[in-house]
Amino acid sequence: MSPDLQTRAINTLRFLSADGVQKANSGHPGLPMGTAAMAYTIWTRHLRHNPRNPKWAGRDRFILSGGHGSMLLYSLLHVTGYDVSLDDLKNFRQWGSITPGHPEYGLTPGVEVTTGPLGQGFANGVGMAIAASHLAAIFNQRGHEIIDPFIYAIVTDGDLMEGVTSEAASLAGHLSLGRLIYLYDDNHISIDGSTDLAFTEDRAARFRSYGWQVLMVEDGNDVDVIDKLIQEAKADPRPSIIMCRTTIGFGAPNRQGTSKAHGEPLGDEELNAAKDNLGWPKEPLFFIPDDVLEFYHEAVDHGRELEFDWKTRFDGFVRLFPALGAELQRRLNGELPNDWESALPTFPTDAKGMGTRVASGKTINAIAPKLPELIGGSADLAPSNNTKIDGSPAFQKDSYQGRNFHFGVREHVMGSVVNGMSVFGGVIPYGATFLVFADYMRATIRLAALSHYPSIFIFTHDSVGLGEDGPTHQPIEQLTSLRIIPNLVVIRPADANETVQAWKVAIERRNGPTVLALTRQNVPTFELSNLPTVEKGAYVLKDFGTPEIILMASGSEVGLILESAQKLADEGKSVRVVSFPSWELFEKQDEAYRESVLPKNIQKRLAVEAGAGIGWERYARSVISIERYGASAPAKVIFEKLGFTVENVVAKAKEL
Repeated sequence: MSPDLQTRAINTLRFLSADGVQKANSGHPGLPMGTAAMAYTIWTRHLRHNPRNPKWAGRDRFILSGGHGSMLLYSLLHVTGYDVSLDDLKNFRQWGSITPGHPEYGLTPGVEVTTGPLGQGFANGVGMAIAASHLAAIFNQRGHEIIDPFIYAIVTDGDLMEGVTSEAASLAGHLSLGRLIYLYDDNHISIDGSTDLAFTEDRAARFRSYGWQVLMVEDGNDVDVIDKLIQEAKADPRPSIIMCRTTIGFGAPNRQGTSKAHGEPLGDEELNAAKDNLGWPKEPLFFIPDDVLEFYHEAVDHGRELEFDWKTRFDGFVRLFPALGAELQRRLNGELPNDWESALPTFPTDAKGMGTRVASGKTINAIAPKLPELIGGSADLAPSNNTKIDGSPAFQKDSYQGRNFHFGVREHVMGSVVNGMSVFGGVIPYGATFLVFADYMRATIRLAALSHYPSIFIFTHDSVGLGEDGPTHQPIEQLTSLRIIPNLVVIRPADANETVQAWKVAIERRNGPTVLALTRQNVPTFELSNLPTVEKGAYVLKDFGTPEIILMASGSEVGLILESAQKLADEGKSVRVVSFPSWELFEKQDEAYRESVLPKNIQKRLAVEAGAGIGWERYARSVISIERYGASAPAKVIFEKLGFTVENVVAKAKEL
């Protein structure tokens, strides 16, 4: 194409973005204006995508990790033919629009992951590359490389400052994830001013030390050099970061290269001056030259051809390898094997029982042969979290087919990687650590819930019952803080069989993440019931006569209230015991079911939970809870000192 057309195509992205921010009177024009040439190069010379089928399984992925520059992505989606209209660009950041302030997965066609909290997109891409490498190792055959995507991203100074990015880059380098190609918007500006205020490390040396290929572009507007280095990155087995020296707000004569270009509209005067500076018409706003739009719209036909070629290769793959082909198609469609539930174990009644973390590990290994897409691991706690899949190697750079992940002591990026894996597709990923360390992962869990990623988070050592490690490791407020996250299902099973059912819910739930909160200490395994259990959120475990008192609990405290109910019954009281593994699932039930479990006419209700009690007031009149930090001592002693005894439960029940 002519240099003139290329320049105008790049400037189209700049000024669609700047006009959108100006019309909204809100947003970030600096990144789109500074990185337009980088984005242009990726999208027109390298990215394999089909605007008419954004979910085509054979596509590359593009992540705008600096999600504050979202108008750049929306502009790219519009001009290349996605279902993002010019009116959508004009409604940037407005109520009900599909062009929100930061990109949201599932809302805007072509947005691969939700970004905005800096570092998350960078880390999600690592998860995508892991999923792609795993599927490729299992399914690709010589000459039939069906799974071969690259994961492109534009990352920023702010991304690289965030700790989650250090965790992600370290892991990606260790695993030699060569499918990652990140372009770094190296503009030396953050909101406070120059990055010299707080970010003076040698970024190139840092990434080389992680095991990345580091490439340099002196002028971030030089399309040919960027193109050449992307080709170089594709040929290298290491993850690559291309450091592109850019100017934030490029073209705005008084704001380019300053923090004023970052997070506020340019203003009419400066925007018009920028248009004059780059030879762009001031009117109309949201101007797209006809030949530029025609050029960008070539992506529609090209994308259709790319997908057709891939499907042709896929059909040939299926003919040559029918079993592999059928299995890959099932996984890419997100379908579960018809008989997978037959592998779910059952556990006999046992007064001693087992920790629910142990039951979880047994469940994982029971269903893993039937669910080969189930993969995951732990933040360096696999023996404690019971997450290892027996008989499978670890996922390492020489064994991408492995199903066991060593995330290292990197809780935050573990969550982000699991999110990236889950949204990539073809796998059902889980990540595990102690419940108290969910605090390190809160941002990733929240994004999973917001974005409806079907991630599974396993948190063991779920109460003061972990014992001697003491209050630094004993969760108090964590269950409550997780339960208040919209679209997150938190399940705290009471025994081994509830744990099995919790896993069933997590596997089948595809519209959001699930948390499993599991015990370290043994809990009794109750008599099997034919009644609905975990999937209903709460259920009647046992009635002692026609109930006048309801005792309710989740997790390890269910055994305590059952024993307490027996004591009350021996004293002539009529008591109902309700196991309450999941508030969220219970709230989804119809009113009739909720009334059957918690009748309104029974007001004497006591909840028991070895953690903060806030929230239980919606179900109970009184709560035995922990409103302080724990202590370092044997679990039995801690429970006794904090009032988790039959005697105290009975006494509190009598006070109702």
